[in-house]
This record gives sequence, C-alpha cells and structure tokens, in this order.
Amino acid sequence: MLDELLATAALVGTAGVVYVAAAARVVKQYERGVVLRLGRLRGGIRPPGFTMIIPGVDRLRKVNMQIVTMPVPAQDGITRDNVTVRVDAVIYFKVVDAADAVIQVEDYRFAVSQMAQTSLRSIIGKSDLDDLLSNREKLNQGLELMIDSPAMGWGVQIDRVEIKDVSLPETMKRSMARQAEADRERRARIINADAELQASKKLAEAAGVMSEQPAALQLRLLQTVVAVAAEKNSTLVLPFPVELLRFLERAQAQPGAPTVEQIPTRPRPDEHKDDEFVLDEPKGDKFGREEAEDEFPLDNPGASPLLGPD
Repeated sequence: MLDELLATAALVGTAGVVYVAAAARVVKQYERGVVLRLGRLRGGIRPPGFTMIIPGVDRLRKVNMQIVTMPVPAQDGITRDNVTVRVDAVIYFKVVDAADAVIQVEDYRFAVSQMAQTSLRSIIGKSDLDDLLSNREKLNQGLELMIDSPAMGWGVQIDRVEIKDVSLPETMKRSMARQAEADRERRARIINADAELQASKKLAEAAGVMSEQPAALQLRLLQTVVAVAAEKNSTLVLPFPVELLRFLERAQAQPGAPTVEQIPTRPRPDEHKDDEFVLDEPKGDKFGREEAEDEFPLDNPGASPLLGPD
C-alpha cells in the first residue's frame, strides 16, 4: 500500500513538473505578452516577468515594444515641376498597443513599410525639386502625418520620418551647377559695382580737399612713390613736377637774365683759322675744317657759333 502511494505521489509530482514546464513563460522587459485562448483574446496584456498559460489551450504572442528603425527603399518619382528624382528615407516607430498590433494587422512591420513607400511616392509628386533639396523638415512632417494616420489603428506610433538622400540625373546636376555659378557671378558684379560707387564718392571728396591745398597732391604723390618703391621687382617711373618747370620758366623770364645769343664767344686763334678748330674740351681734341663744316655748316647764317668757356 505504501509503495502504491509513493508511486502515485511520484507520478503526480512528475506530471506537475511537466505541466509547469509546459505552462511557464518569461516575458522580457522590452516585451508585452498577448494571450489567445482557443483563438480569442484572453484577459489583459501580460507584463514583463514570469507568467503561466494553459498548455494546448492558450497561445502567448510576444510583442516588441522597442523603437524600430526601418529603412524605406529608394523610390523613383516625378516632382511637381517635372524632374525625375530618386528618394530614400528612414522611419522610426514603436508599438504602443500590443493587442491591436496582434489583432488588427497581420504583420505590422510589413504594413508600416508599405505605407511608408506609398507615402514617400505621394510626397514626391506633391513637392517641387527645391522643396526636396532645401525644405526637408516640412516634408518630413508631412510624411510623418501621412504614415501615422493609418498606423494608429494598428497600435503603432510613428516617432519620426527622415528623408535620407535625393538623387538627381547628371544633366540636372550640371544645370544646377551652371545656375549657381551664374548667381554667384551676378552677386560678385553687384558687389564690385557697389565698391566702385563707394570708392568714387571717397575719391571725389579727396579731390575736393586736395583742390584747396595743391601741396597735398604732391604729398600724396610722394606717399605713392614710397609705397611703390617698397617692391624691389618693379620699375618706378617718377613724373617731373609741373610746378618746378613753371618756376624755371618764371626765373628765365625775369629781366637781366642772359640769353643764348648774348653769351660771349672766344675768337679762334689765327694759327688755326684756316686749318682746324680747337674745342674747349679737357683733352683738346682736334679735327679738320672739312669735318667741322660737316658738323657745323658755316654757310648757314642761322647756325650758332661754337661756344667757348666763360
């Protein structure tokens, strides 16, 4: 009798251990459990930790509650201004209701992926090329709203959507480069013209100041000469001041100043009257009459005589 009781107890214990092993489930911290009993939703959501189900009757579905990062495949489309582009994006979402993610949609990941691709194509057709290139924040918000509206019924919340890259044809890239170059050249010309206008105004003011004091022009000339002379690899041409020439003219025009015709000449010696002339040079070079007549023709009454030293 005792042996039979011990065998029965061992059998019950073994069956209990087998039952517990079959019914025990562990839900991780970032997961939630959904129990379907005979195909129907049973009770609430199972929290993280150890939980029990009825083997063969209940079925536990674990749903990941973490934020999922899903790349959206590149989509080819035509913008509103008839430009062919290729756009890809990335979407961040998470499950907020585990029961709806299991009951309302067959595969919420595939559903979100297809909705993201469709919405991306739609946003490409509604936008201009300039908006895709420079106004991405607004497009990201519009794309997020388009995906989030149906996803809320699936127990999924769209955290954010980002457009990653916009690929353009090579011809369009060259056209945009030429446009940017032309715009930069236009701005450079406007800046140069504005600089010339400001410089002309300042030069006009400087000319007005220098006209009151003529010496200021000479001082400015000397400053320019000093600035140019600092460069050793340039040739400096110094202009002759006009005021100095005028001073010499006034000095020559004064009464009593000797002229060229009034300068006395020394008579030629008799011994050299017929043969040769003597020039008042340091070495007393001599040359014949024929050469002197060729150099200074005597038959010309307007020719100036040889000048000797005073």
